[in-house]
Amino acid sequence: MNYLEKVNLFLNRLLLNIGGLFLVSMIFLCCANIFLRLGWMPIRGTFEIMGFFGAIVTAFALSHTQDKRAHISVNVLIDTFSTQTRHILRAINNLICLIFFLIVAWQMAVKADILMQTGEVTETLRIIYYPFTYAVAFGCLILALTFLTDLLKVLFVNKEVSS
Repeated sequence: MNYLEKVNLFLNRLLLNIGGLFLVSMIFLCCANIFLRLGWMPIRGTFEIMGFFGAIVTAFALSHTQDKRAHISVNVLIDTFSTQTRHILRAINNLICLIFFLIVAWQMAVKADILMQTGEVTETLRIIYYPFTYAVAFGCLILALTFLTDLLKVLFVNKEVSS
């Protein structure tokens, strides 16, 4: 269990740092495009690059956000339940999310395979789609790993504490 948590933490930090680099690149690209528009010379393909980079930033931040519980949650109803009921609900939620994001990662990888086979590229810059699609699939897979870690914590760590 401890090893899985360490691997999960390492991957979350790695993806967060990579996503941060893409976010900084987006900021520089956006600022450069604004300044170059003043001279009537905008950067070609900015919309395409911003879309690809935005997808990577979002997908790579998902698992860290789940790990730190930095998402919005409303626990008004859940907090009224007993501790055992809350553990059961957390386990069910983690299991459903784990399955969902495994399916999302799998389907994104299938889509990336199709994009690779067809050679799909963007219109302006002729950038290939599939590496970015694989990156999003990988981000979803790491999010599923985070849900697996959370599920195992709820199932095994909380039982040890309550015994």
